[in-house]
Amino acid sequence: MLTKNVLAVVIASALGVTACGSDNDNSTPVEPVAQVDLRILETSDIHTNIMDYDYYKTKYDAKIGLARTASLIKAHGSDVNNVVLVDNGDLLQGSPMGDYVAANFKRDNTIGGTHPAYKAMNTLGYSVGNIGNHEFNYGLDFLEESLAGANFPYINANVLCEADCWDGKEKGDNLFTPYIIEEKTVIDSLGNEQIVKIGYIGFVPPQILLWDKQNLTGRVSVMGIVESAEKFVPMMKAEGADVIVAIPHSGIGTPSNPADVNDENATYTLSLVEGIDAIAFGHSHSVFPSSTFEGLENADLEKGTINGVAAVMPGRWGDNLGIIDLTLEMKDDGWVVIDRVAKAAPIYDKNAETPELVNADIAIRDAVAMEHQGTLEYVNQPIGKASTDMYSFLTLVQDDPSVQIVSDAQIAKVQANLTEDLKHIPVLSASAPFKAGGRHSTTADADSYVQVPAGDLTYKNAADLYLYPNTMVALKVTGAEVKDWLECSANQFNQIDPNSAAPQYLINWDTHRTYNFDVIDGVSYKIDVTQPAKFDGDCKVINSDANRIVDLAYSDGTTIFTGDDFSSKEFIIASNNYRAFGGKFAGTGSDYVIMELPDTNREALSQYITAETEANGEVDPTADNNWGFVTITPATTLDIRFETQNSEKADAFIEQTQQRSLTKLAESDEFGFAVYQIDLTKS
Repeated sequence: MLTKNVLAVVIASALGVTACGSDNDNSTPVEPVAQVDLRILETSDIHTNIMDYDYYKTKYDAKIGLARTASLIKAHGSDVNNVVLVDNGDLLQGSPMGDYVAANFKRDNTIGGTHPAYKAMNTLGYSVGNIGNHEFNYGLDFLEESLAGANFPYINANVLCEADCWDGKEKGDNLFTPYIIEEKTVIDSLGNEQIVKIGYIGFVPPQILLWDKQNLTGRVSVMGIVESAEKFVPMMKAEGADVIVAIPHSGIGTPSNPADVNDENATYTLSLVEGIDAIAFGHSHSVFPSSTFEGLENADLEKGTINGVAAVMPGRWGDNLGIIDLTLEMKDDGWVVIDRVAKAAPIYDKNAETPELVNADIAIRDAVAMEHQGTLEYVNQPIGKASTDMYSFLTLVQDDPSVQIVSDAQIAKVQANLTEDLKHIPVLSASAPFKAGGRHSTTADADSYVQVPAGDLTYKNAADLYLYPNTMVALKVTGAEVKDWLECSANQFNQIDPNSAAPQYLINWDTHRTYNFDVIDGVSYKIDVTQPAKFDGDCKVINSDANRIVDLAYSDGTTIFTGDDFSSKEFIIASNNYRAFGGKFAGTGSDYVIMELPDTNREALSQYITAETEANGEVDPTADNNWGFVTITPATTLDIRFETQNSEKADAFIEQTQQRSLTKLAESDEFGFAVYQIDLTKS
């Protein structure tokens, strides 16, 4: 394919030959310069959403699914000569289909053939796949058997073998192939075949050792992302790689923060590593380039570059396809990148005349038809009955039944397993909303809410209420640590100025994920959003004297503990392995853990629903309203706003359950969320 630049070179060369011939008969013709256009397509964070299907609502969904992304892959791969396709990771967990496959493996220690993710992906011609952090959720044995079904290679440069590894790996060896160099036959701008050596290198967050401690302790160790890049990229260049494509399962991070060997989000720093030509990244479920990253230092959102390196992140669940176009030219006996552009192409656009931008690829649907049917049967297993609706439309602005029922289940599970020496300590629960508007960065996020109606409950409802396959863990903490835990959680909210009449948005979508908005049940408290946050989204102190959590109290039925009495009191907090071993929140980390159970939190939830239904005819998930906001005394009329789903169901639920006065505004936002005003000036 002739680019405009190449065409100009050819024309100029031809004109040059004619002109020289008229002045100097001894001139030699100028050879046109050959260039290669190389397209890199990327999927990431599919999370087993192979089908364009919502198993929680039991209907097809045009906003998600590799079945839809596949149509984009074929369209954007067919209009160029030279294309490669890569996957960034977080493939094997995240939807009921992933849980269904894992449940079969847990039952008889076999997947029973090729994993459905690879049945689908093997039809699309992937060049390489990278390992994401959620690949480890079901254990290394499950991962090993799953990867055996991929007919394309896998890479990862920063996970090392410690013991009991596969393929004869010994301590200190890379558990996976750290990188590969593909000798790609391409067609250049002059129509000739050429060989371009494309190097691929992949990374995963070092935090897998915390997030999947039970699966990985003693079996693997992990290098830093940038640390391993600086080790292997020079090796790839020495082995002749013309182009190096980094595939980090890692978010962007921040240019103001120097590279930390343990950075989870290291893409920005990775773009500064010499030798890397393109970065196909993921993990944080956002879209780059997009307006979300407006103002990012040394980022060109028109070209899709970070520090001059082509970079793309294609959202999550197949809602976008990453596209990087590189222009290569032969210099000094090697191909070099002379131009670059990157973008993310969506499968759905709510603002388009026809929002469904692509149809489903029938070959993908057919490839996983058996597993799709098995998943439907799996999620429709009955587990009990609920007395009231469990919707998460208001979970970020008031206590909420979808979080309450998880907390009740976690407390019940931990209390039932306490040893005698711990039974005198009160049990609390920390639980966060996993589906509360996603990351407010794509149109698909507006559908990301728990929607479990009153009545008969099935396993799909438990999976909707508790999205991840975390396991039950309990920690012993002090009241002072409970307060700081909540102070970090309260970073979910922007600071409200009581003297401003301008619109002010309550939810901090930018630096605090909703899955880090822990509600601690068993105590009561209020959040003062007129105060600055004490911690940032990583629980690092930013305002040491800040005090958002007020009126924090615990009652044992006879005595109410507040102040110093509360701070010095011991508590047990029921949580999950991700939070407990993360060490981010106050009172977390291995030193605080007193109980690890084999049960997943979702299993504990299902067992609780069944037990309550058998005992009482139904389970009551009604929120106990143990937390709320401090009522503001303003100097002017306030306009405080928050976003939630824009639907008739949400409207009705909000009308029936609002704890404060809420007013829906006429216009939705850019991602299709409804915008509400919330009155924090009246109780």
